[in-house]
Amino acid sequence: MAAAQLDTGDTAWILTSTALVLLMTPGLAFFYGGLAREGHVLNTMMMSLISMGVVAIAWSAVGFSLAFGNGGPLIGDLLHAGLHQELDGQLWAPHKFPALLFVAFQMCFAVVGAAIISGSVAERMRFSAWILFIALWSVIVYAPICHWVWGGGWIEKLG
Repeated sequence: MAAAQLDTGDTAWILTSTALVLLMTPGLAFFYGGLAREGHVLNTMMMSLISMGVVAIAWSAVGFSLAFGNGGPLIGDLLHAGLHQELDGQLWAPHKFPALLFVAFQMCFAVVGAAIISGSVAERMRFSAWILFIALWSVIVYAPICHWVWGGGWIEKLG
């Protein structure tokens, strides 16, 4: 059986899609900033933008592993925690694009999910509380649901 070969078309498409999804977060920041009252514009915009950094760290540390690890039907394992498990240079099966690109692509959706929530708490939550909230939300809520739907969980198995 031949080893899987990198598909340049798939890789280019996922790279483009990752960039477009990542651009949604600053777009949301400007949208929510435009809806905020004058004194809260900067805080509202920063709530969306800080999600890029906080969720990226949480996703890289444990979120990806909990979402796409080989755990049970409810949550993945910690095999990929910290992205230390030989993902560099590997292809993400059954696809033919790099595993780290898949990590980045999925991370962008976690970031946008947190940024969308920022609109519901704009002008109502302190910035420090927001940072703690999105770090916990991305690991406790988003990662398990992502596993259920796309990571081999019980919803994916329903078809």
